[in-house]
Formats: sequence, structure tokens, C-alpha cells
Amino acid sequence: MPPTTLRSQWRRMGALSVFLFIPAWALAGPSIGQFEVKDLESEPGSLEFQSQNAHMFGQPRRAVKEENGEFEYDDNSVTKQRHAMELEFGITPRWKSRVGIEFEKERIDDPDSPAQANAYADLKLTEIGGELIAIIDPIEDNDDWGFGLVTEYEHALEDGEASTLLFGSIIQTNQGPWWANVNLYLVKHLGGDRPRDEKLDFAYASQFGRHLSEHWHATIEAYGTVDRLGDSGRRNEEARLFGDHDQHRLGPLLYYTTELGRGDDGTALLVGAGFLFGLNDNTPNTTFKWTVEVEF
Repeated sequence: MPPTTLRSQWRRMGALSVFLFIPAWALAGPSIGQFEVKDLESEPGSLEFQSQNAHMFGQPRRAVKEENGEFEYDDNSVTKQRHAMELEFGITPRWKSRVGIEFEKERIDDPDSPAQANAYADLKLTEIGGELIAIIDPIEDNDDWGFGLVTEYEHALEDGEASTLLFGSIIQTNQGPWWANVNLYLVKHLGGDRPRDEKLDFAYASQFGRHLSEHWHATIEAYGTVDRLGDSGRRNEEARLFGDHDQHRLGPLLYYTTELGRGDDGTALLVGAGFLFGLNDNTPNTTFKWTVEVEF
């Protein structure tokens, strides 16, 4: 496969990639966001619409305790579904950016009673955000390593919710028909109701894949969050009662790419779907992930 074709396909595989990686959840909960992996492909003037979607099944039951006549509930970050619409644009061969919005069907933060502990709010717009990626060492050919840096800001739209700032790295390699891409992040919570939990989270997104043919690509993907690094932040009552809630997922996905137009100016389409399986008790048993991406 020619290097230019491979690079083009890598760019389209951006749909595998965590732009709005961090939604703003309850202050003590883990920062769980979109399940995508950022890549190092940037073409000046390129424009790409992305729709990233996830449906979660087998959510962990919420822990409840009565303290001083009041009920306390764990702050684990759990949703039933998440839908993000994003627009990515290449600035230079070394810089690209993305903006987007995200809708979520979240578990109710403050139930009226234990009977509502596992109830969910309606699907609604929860965040807007932006991202900037600096490509320090680009992928040059079909047997190469690359490195980049990413920063994101997620602004929560609900009063009292914390916004988040993310900073991390992109480590990517192409080896013949195989590739690997690992994103590592530090996540800081900003604002929100007092008392705030100024904790620092660690998050990762990784993708290991193979080109099966000109159009088909198979991957194994892993996503996770370590909820609180060390003793950072100030635990609220829920965190003291129930502890922190790390989450980890792993699973296979299949992607299909095709050209909708003719020549270099044609429109490229990528669609993909697969399942991620929870690896610990804090994580939903199954996440169905699907994505649609159109490059103009």
C-alpha cells in the first residue's frame, strides 16, 4: 500500500480517535469521555465531520449508605448513551484542531430517594469543547514512529458541574499493515460547586489495528481512567464513603472506508462499530461503540 494512501486512511481512521474525551461529571467521579483515539495526521485545509456514539449496557449498581439521617450515593460516572458531533480541521502539517458538542443520558446526580439511585435523566446537551493537537514528529511512511501533544478544554453546560482541562501525548507507529496508537492524558477538574475536588485523573485511549484490505480495518481498542492520582484533591463525603472509581474497557471493532467521489477532491466516508467490555466492577459490562466520519 503506498505511503500516501496509508496516511490518507490513517486520517480517516480519526473516527477511532477521544476529542471531547472528558465530559464534566459529578465532582468526585472519574473522567469518562468518548471512546476514540487521536492520531497524528493533519492536512492543511482539510475538513472532517465526525459522529462518535456509545451505548452502555449492564451498568454497575449504585452504592447507597445512610449517614446522619441522610442518604449518600456513590459518584461513579455512568451513562446509558453518549453522542458527540465534531468538526476537525487541519491548520498546517503540524497543527490541527477540533470543536464539538456532546449529548449524554446520565445517571441522576442527586436522587430524591434510594428508589431513584439507578435512574437516568433524559438525553440532553451537556458539553461544548475544543482541542488543539501539535504534531511534533509526524508519521512519514509505512514503517515509522510519531509523537504529538494534545490539549483540550471541556465546558460543562449544567450549573454546578465542573469543566475539565486535559493535556497529554499521542504515540503512534505504522509497521506494514499493522499500526498502534496510544494516548496518555492528565485530566484536571475546573470550577463547579464548592467544596470542589481539585483532584488529578489519569486517562488513556489505545488502538491496535490491521488493514485487512483497501476498505476494511480491524482493531482492538482499550480505554480507561484512574480516578484520582495519589492523594490529589479533596475527597467529598461520597468519595470518603465509597472510594474512587477506576474504569477500564477493552474490545474489538471493525471499520469500513470508501471514496464517495472521484479523484483527490472526492468525499471520503468511514463507518465503524464494535463492542468494548468492562474489565472491573466499576465499568458497565458492555459498551456498543459506533462512528460515522465524512471528510470533505
